Amino acid sequence: MKRPVLDYKRYISIEPGKRGGKPCIRGLRITVYDVLDYLASGMSASEILKDFPDLTLKDIKACLAFAADRERKLVAIPTR
Repeated sequence: MKRPVLDYKRYISIEPGKRGGKPCIRGLRITVYDVLDYLASGMSASEILKDFPDLTLKDIKACLAFAADRERKLVAIPTR
């Protein structure tokens, strides 16, 4: 059974003058890329939350939902 996906649009904002227009979390200067990079490097969600007390677990889940949605929208390259 597929679980409902978190509505990341409530957590992710894009502002042209902030962090070069990269997607940020709730208007903070922490980008989605930052959070994904921390997770990819092996940091746990609890370690990220400890280092960045302005973030919540829902913020981290919103970053994952944002990345999943972006991946889903990518155009597949045809194979031969």
